[in-house]
Amino acid sequence: MAREIVLDTETTGFEPTQGHRMVEIACLEIDDFVPTGRSFHTYIDPCRDMPPEAERVHGLSGAFLKGKPKFADAQVVDAFLDFVGDAPLIAHNASFDRNFINHELGVINRHPLPEARWVDTLELARGRFPGMHNSLDALCKRFKISLSEREKHGALVDAKLLAAVYLELKGGRERRLELTTAAARASFVHADTVRDYGARPRPIAPRSTIQERDAHATFIRDVLKNGDLWAKFSA
Repeated sequence: MAREIVLDTETTGFEPTQGHRMVEIACLEIDDFVPTGRSFHTYIDPCRDMPPEAERVHGLSGAFLKGKPKFADAQVVDAFLDFVGDAPLIAHNASFDRNFINHELGVINRHPLPEARWVDTLELARGRFPGMHNSLDALCKRFKISLSEREKHGALVDAKLLAAVYLELKGGRERRLELTTAAARASFVHADTVRDYGARPRPIAPRSTIQERDAHATFIRDVLKNGDLWAKFSA
């Protein structure tokens, strides 16, 4: 498996064609299902008001966002596209994030991110848990992923939660066990090939005393009365 990007956005509403804009985007990098620690995160000035119902969801006010970089600024769009590269994009209800990102890209005459690049964790969850609630919150609770960091929806904290959910959906504990076992095997091989001591002498010197060996021979002769076999080996 190759590099993948877990992504989340926050917006002023639900539909970019109705004038709603993106206000926050966060991306986390994973490689072979292991988080690398690399991330991209920025707030964005939507150049419009913030509807109260949207602010209640993510807590981002128009006053807070005013003066933040615009999506068209190089520090946003170029930095974002450089970070994601050509990696698959992991998102929950991916069509929502894809629509907003591609709308913003279209406004500034940039190429959209093709649908084939997107992996929808909501669809993955529905395939694994049909008929169940498969929101990000519900999946976190199902997989026992802590929500303690999350007071409101935020792109960065939600991307972290989504990365944990995605790893669980793709194997989770079993995959971690594989990695642990592989590490243990590597450690064993290393320990077996690096020695800090000399070769053990052959044969090993006896640790019993002459008196103990004599007592054992007497026991075999007088008690077991079948000393021929033992005598053969001792000879």
